[in-house]
Amino acid sequence: MVLIALLQYRLWLGDGGIAELQGIQERIEKLTEEGDKRRERNAALEADVRDLKEGSDAIEERARQELGMIKQGETFVQVIEMPKDQTHDRLPQSKPSNRKAAPQKKTERPR
Repeated sequence: MVLIALLQYRLWLGDGGIAELQGIQERIEKLTEEGDKRRERNAALEADVRDLKEGSDAIEERARQELGMIKQGETFVQVIEMPKDQTHDRLPQSKPSNRKAAPQKKTERPR
């Protein structure tokens, strides 16, 4: 019985036991996921380098995004959105009114 208990202890808790095996398998999974992410990133970077070497479209896109450059004759429009939690605080509060709105006349535009 003592021999079986010692062997079971070594199997479950000793060096090279099941607990260590599970830890190694988890580490392998993490490293595999990290390797996959890095492969995807490298492929994207490789595509960017290829585009920059072969055509001017990628250069133009980078100039627009990173440097804010625009072509002659274009109009630059920048939209800045406020965070949702601050939008309510900055808007003026409208007070309810007891007045009725005046009826509006429909008018047609000349063609």
